[in-house]
Amino acid sequence: MKNFLLVLLFLNSAAIAQINPANITIARDSFGVPHIFAPTDPEVAYGLAWAHAEDDFTTLQLMILSGKGKMASALGKKGAQADYVVNLLRCRQLVEDQWNTLSPDFIKLVDGYVQGLNDYAKSHPEAIKYKKAFPFNNKEYLTAGLFSLSIFCGVDRTLPKILGGKVGTIPGFSSEGSNAFAFHPSKTTTGEAFLAINAHQPVEGPVAFYEAHLQSEQGWNILGGLFPGACLVFHGTNENLGWAHTVNSPDIIDIYQLQMNPANNNQYKFDGEWLDLEVRKARIKIKGIPIAISKKVYWSKYGATVKTTNGVFSMRLPANMDCKALEEWYRMNKARNYTEFYKAVSMTSLPMFNIVYADRHDTIFYISNAKLPIRNPDPAYNWKGTLPGNTSATLWTKFKPVAELPQYTNPASGFLFNTNHSPFLATDEKSNLNAVQYDLKDGFETYNNNRSARVTELMKGVNKMDYEHFKKIKFDRQYPAEFVFPYGIDSLINLSVSEYPLLKEVITQLQQWDHRAVVNSKGAAVFLLAYEYISKKLNNLPTRELTKSESVETYQYINDYMLANFGTVDLTLGDIQKLARGNDARPGDGLPDILAAAYSKPYLNGTRNITTGDAYICFVRYPKQGLPIIESINTFGASQLPNSPHYKDQMTMFQNQQTKHMTLDKKEVLQYAEKIYQPMLNKKS
Repeated sequence: MKNFLLVLLFLNSAAIAQINPANITIARDSFGVPHIFAPTDPEVAYGLAWAHAEDDFTTLQLMILSGKGKMASALGKKGAQADYVVNLLRCRQLVEDQWNTLSPDFIKLVDGYVQGLNDYAKSHPEAIKYKKAFPFNNKEYLTAGLFSLSIFCGVDRTLPKILGGKVGTIPGFSSEGSNAFAFHPSKTTTGEAFLAINAHQPVEGPVAFYEAHLQSEQGWNILGGLFPGACLVFHGTNENLGWAHTVNSPDIIDIYQLQMNPANNNQYKFDGEWLDLEVRKARIKIKGIPIAISKKVYWSKYGATVKTTNGVFSMRLPANMDCKALEEWYRMNKARNYTEFYKAVSMTSLPMFNIVYADRHDTIFYISNAKLPIRNPDPAYNWKGTLPGNTSATLWTKFKPVAELPQYTNPASGFLFNTNHSPFLATDEKSNLNAVQYDLKDGFETYNNNRSARVTELMKGVNKMDYEHFKKIKFDRQYPAEFVFPYGIDSLINLSVSEYPLLKEVITQLQQWDHRAVVNSKGAAVFLLAYEYISKKLNNLPTRELTKSESVETYQYINDYMLANFGTVDLTLGDIQKLARGNDARPGDGLPDILAAAYSKPYLNGTRNITTGDAYICFVRYPKQGLPIIESINTFGASQLPNSPHYKDQMTMFQNQQTKHMTLDKKEVLQYAEKIYQPMLNKKS
């Protein structure tokens, strides 16, 4: 009866569009990766939603709840924080306000995806974990996207600082990231353009990459990676071109302290007048609490506003001022050449992300992409600090055109790359942009990191890039000759063994280490524990050299940690670091900020589990004729279901740095598919 009523609820929902699932073909290859074929783009989006739901329906339901502002109904107090932010940032209102600016074809795409998830839920009521997720509609879907992009742009870091009193008041370097490489045909031994797509993301969860191939008869044929809930590919390759994203860190959030009226705590001064804060109430229903909680959310001319014991502050960010980021990605998906791709990027709706691009038409391209505000150049205003929220002089309303962002097209060097480092260090020295020509107040990175320094080493002496060498660069597990970390560790490396005989073994292991992050390395094991200890000890402190006493303290910690948890200090990296999927925990290669990176968290019995790092990897070659030649690998597999054969069938290949053949050729996909089917309502597929 319960399931019957649920079906009736869906049948009566006006949110369901009219797509016939019989028009859609899902072909699963031997690794379970879905290849979706249909006449139209919305039908392909429907098929993607259905296939992804088969593999990871629980995560998709959480995405839906975020767009409804109902995460607390599933995750309790933790989810309530997300619901508060969705209301604080007015994500749904922005979607409502800008809905008519969205293109009709994109709205149809979203409608198809939404119907696919709604129909899957209707056909699989037993798989619904969070009843409040369904049915959902297209505006709730885009609300979830806005919320996710706002978090990506730094709201999750900025808001806690405001609430915790850790931002400056007015009286008076992350090593995580991704890799992307593009080589012009003139720089390769085969005369093909090469592209490497390599995201360093969590290996599981809501921002772990899912691989899919999407092909319609309306000119959409792309393979690549996307996050749970995406109706298109975030980065990958179509028949003519491809691109990779890496995270950049432009200055795209500003914090303002409002000047409040002593006689009215809901009024702030702006250009000499007292204005009322807009006040709304967000009703949040928390799992396990019978009564909904009412939380006030505030809004000023600057944007989302919070009251703290240190004052009243507003956040202003482009990410919650433009709801067309997904549409921009859609245009990038369907671009047929560089001109069309650049036109898509010129929408400037995507608030951040570096883009490294290559195509079959002899063009490579890189841009440090951002939706950058045009700010008042008056030196009186510190745009990296807290700004006065009482004047229109600090209230920006316009954005820089894409042409003013750091970018390269076909540099003489023949190659471009980014590892979350400076856009002014994207190729060889002769071809690099001059940072002086750009406004560094916009937050463009100016530094190298270990990965970029290592790429520079590996490129020395290379005249023409061989494809196998190209792959070896991406898979490299070696630190550069000189470390590039925020904190100098020379004192750690040069500490005298004779002065500390009780720590002799761990000191010697680090000093004799070859700086390679492989499982059988003892030095890498010591370095991993040193890195984690130093990172916590010096977190948020100014960059500096480690003192001798801090080095001794670090070695003592490592020595004690190993003895307490393992009974010995004779350990390798693989003894301590694991790559775990379910109950399968294997020795894990990799360390922070190497090209084949790994970031870990405490696991079992003193071990650490890799949770972030090398994730979706895709290599593409663009011959002059025919389809691109594609290889890829994902950390574990296509399915999040432990009973699926594709739960971890890529795991061994991933560890061995091997890839699988992929294709955009429909005929080849269907010929070798493991399973071919149509989404079927009221029946498990």
